[in-house]
Amino acid sequence: QVRLVESGGGSVQAGGSLLLSCAASGDIYANMCVGWFRQAPGKEREGVAEMYLAGGGKYYDGSVKGRFTLSRDDAKNLVFLQMDNLKSDDTAMYYCAARRLCSGLNAGLFTSWGQGTQVTVTS
Repeated sequence: QVRLVESGGGSVQAGGSLLLSCAASGDIYANMCVGWFRQAPGKEREGVAEMYLAGGGKYYDGSVKGRFTLSRDDAKNLVFLQMDNLKSDDTAMYYCAARRLCSGLNAGLFTSWGQGTQVTVTS
């Protein structure tokens, strides 16, 4: 099993920044795709971004393009989501997830999930 742990959430004013981390452990496999999703109360879970743990395959949802940036440290099995110019609409629980092959932010195809980290953006 792949285990995922998110960290880095918190409360920040609109326009501020946060860096989220996703630490993967356990049965890491080749071509592992790590995705970020978020869910706010009363809303559906939505895809944010994804990339290969080993690098490449970056994809961003239109709502975060130009504001969020993916990076990774493959040696440490870490994927980062740098969130800049945060908006109140970014407030949500953020989850990282894993699947084989990056092929779009379809939550139903991700087989491993973390517990989530809360991001709150105040006006």
